[in-house]
Amino acid sequence: MGHRNSRLKRVQDEDLEEEDSIVHVIKNYSKSTSKKVSDETRLSFKAKVLSRVFSEDYEKEKEKNNNNKILDPRGQTIHHWKKIFSMACLISLFVDPLFLYLPMVGSDQLCVANDMILQVVLTIVRSVTDVFYVIQIFVRFHTAYVAPSSRVFGRGELVIDSSKIAMRYLKRGFFIDLIAALPLPQVLTWVVIPNVRGTVVTVRKNAMWFIMLVQYLPRVVLLYPLSWQLVNATGIISEPAWAGAAYNLILYFLASNLSGAWYYLLAIERQEACWRSACDLEQPNCQNGYFDCRNIIDDSRTNWVNSTNVTNLCVPSPASNFYQYGIFGIAVNPNVIASGFFSKYFYCLWWGLRQLSSIGNNLVTTTSMGEDVFTIFVATLGLFLLALLIGNMQVSPRHNLSKSFSRM
Repeated sequence: MGHRNSRLKRVQDEDLEEEDSIVHVIKNYSKSTSKKVSDETRLSFKAKVLSRVFSEDYEKEKEKNNNNKILDPRGQTIHHWKKIFSMACLISLFVDPLFLYLPMVGSDQLCVANDMILQVVLTIVRSVTDVFYVIQIFVRFHTAYVAPSSRVFGRGELVIDSSKIAMRYLKRGFFIDLIAALPLPQVLTWVVIPNVRGTVVTVRKNAMWFIMLVQYLPRVVLLYPLSWQLVNATGIISEPAWAGAAYNLILYFLASNLSGAWYYLLAIERQEACWRSACDLEQPNCQNGYFDCRNIIDDSRTNWVNSTNVTNLCVPSPASNFYQYGIFGIAVNPNVIASGFFSKYFYCLWWGLRQLSSIGNNLVTTTSMGEDVFTIFVATLGLFLLALLIGNMQVSPRHNLSKSFSRM
């Protein structure tokens, strides 16, 4: 009986020791787990703090971490760069349509040549403006942004983590900036167009259509923030009334520059089309290649020029029934298409400004589809600028009224 009791007691003692060891292991595991979790939480919180900072504390945080690569979007550096980049955008939008003035009528009034001096000048100016678009890409990769989760009335914590900034920029805006920075007019003018078969005017027109759709529109989109900041009176342009009037005037001149340049190129294309129609009547003595000034030294062409009747058939006059020039009848004149650059440029600029101001009311077109489409484009652009002007005039009094109430 006593032996059985002593055995039972020994078994109970062993069970108690086993339970104590299990409890000890559980406690140690819980301590180590809680310590690991707390360390991970502290590290993640520290990383979150280092990747975000308020705009007011950004300069102190930058000096503390020696981080001079990330720029404050509300800082003076970005403020001045926006002014410079906006001016570069305006200049580039002004320069690009000037490539349409490169075709010109040759000395004998029966061929189309390329203005090499103007081509060199435009290439240099366009290359300089392209540098600013490349700098813009670099700046966007190093500019902090406001975290969407903390944004309140446009303000909040700035994300200063370079990897997050790069990923956000790659997803939003990088490809538009990249397309806008490509030297497309230079490549097409010097490499592609000289090696493509076809007439000088037609090939250049198709190339410029490609440039306008692929690159000119993205550059207009990049200029939109300037318009938004002007209307809301923040940052780039001050609030006086003359600033808004000057901005709307710049828009009208940009649109007039674009429409006038296309008017000039389409006028030369219409002139060349008339030459080709008259050339078909003189086959086989006449060839379409004679209208390219690169073949001007050809002896057969020289003999054809001395005997042809093309110049008499393609005179733009109301009495002529051979070819209808439509709205291009005034421009198809030696005093316009065969004149110097500044003469034909200012004439076409005046034509564009007049048609945009009158919304194309005085244009009398033919049944040519290309001519009708161009006229519709000019009239629509004039209506858009008029609506934009009226909208800005309505926004400005509301902004001034709200500002006066805020001062009270």
